[in-house]
Amino acid sequence: MAEADEHSRRIAKGSEPRRGRRESPDERADRNMGELLQELRVALPGVQVLFAFLLTVPFAQGFTRLNSGQQDLYFGILMATAISTAFLIAPSALHRLLFRKHEKEYLVRISNRLTIAGLGLLGLAIIGAVLLIADVLFDGARVVVFTGVVAGFFVVLWVALPLLRRRTLRRAER
Repeated sequence: MAEADEHSRRIAKGSEPRRGRRESPDERADRNMGELLQELRVALPGVQVLFAFLLTVPFAQGFTRLNSGQQDLYFGILMATAISTAFLIAPSALHRLLFRKHEKEYLVRISNRLTIAGLGLLGLAIIGAVLLIADVLFDGARVVVFTGVVAGFFVVLWVALPLLRRRTLRRAER
């Protein structure tokens, strides 16, 4: 048991390449598709809540007080959220339409790309929403600081951290 824990620790640190699973290509595709759909179950409620909220904003009192630039930013956020929703739901639609057509590997490959695009747009929409709200509430540097901090968290957690780990794994494989 201690040997397995040590092996897991070395893999986690990136000092040892991962051992492949013993599964067929079909089993791997099934597992990967299941994992992807689980991840989408986490992301979809967030994008749907944001989209629903954004759909109500123009009907709220005070929306007309937004200046032209703020209204343009709002519409950009709305569009990014709508397109993000399309990207994040697309893997489920593709899965249904290609059901039993023996296209699981294709589904996993394209769904992965669609999910990454959807998450990227979702991140931009959330950062844009923070920018809009900060711009309505504050003036000057605080708008930039608050938005920059949120954007920084997204870049570090959603982009830099996984890319750094990929680079570490590539080095370990060499």
